[in-house]
Amino acid sequence: MENIHFLLMKSNALLSKKILKQANKIGLSPGQPKILKYLSTHGEAEQKAIAAYCEIEQTTVGNILWRMEDIGLIIRKKKPGNRRSVYVSLTETGKEYASKLSLIFASAEKAALTDFSKEEIEMLLNLLNKLYNSMKKEAIE
Repeated sequence: MENIHFLLMKSNALLSKKILKQANKIGLSPGQPKILKYLSTHGEAEQKAIAAYCEIEQTTVGNILWRMEDIGLIIRKKKPGNRRSVYVSLTETGKEYASKLSLIFASAEKAALTDFSKEEIEMLLNLLNKLYNSMKKEAIE
């Protein structure tokens, strides 16, 4: 049996390929699906919050957002009294893409979890959350 790192890496790569292949068909490039998902779930957000949640560098998020704004998926604006922060939200087109993306995510997850029982899926979610929280805490220390 492979070690945890290698299995997580391979599983992530296969799932990402499946999602990005479908996302590309609707005109999305790598990085955009994560951000669309975040904004559709959390609503308007600061660029730094998006970067932190998606585990992407702020400068990289800035480049992805620039392309997303250019094709009309998001709008960026500053709020009165806060000149430093840029707030990002989905346009109506962005919401339509996020809806399509939700179907892509659901399809990819369904395919990946075909051989799992509901109990195993619940256990996997709990274990992955525990793993993520442990790694996040380690990264902070």
